[in-house]
Amino acid sequence: MSQRQTPSRPLEVPCPRCQTPVAWVEENLFRPFCSERCKLIDLGAWADGSHRIAGEPAMDETEIDEMIMRAERGDTGRED
Repeated sequence: MSQRQTPSRPLEVPCPRCQTPVAWVEENLFRPFCSERCKLIDLGAWADGSHRIAGEPAMDETEIDEMIMRAERGDTGRED
């Protein structure tokens, strides 16, 4: 007895920008976005800092240099 495979519908996800349903298929060059426009708007938001991943701010070069110098001196910054 063979089983008939029913064609499955492609996964649909909401566009991260406008929430329009987007079929997750190879033919959609902009997935998970619905269009190039939404993709570029999202990229711009990352570039200008509107979108960011939560966490501690990155150290600047001066802080890194100071940390390296303290480590080389054996200064841990703790008072034991």
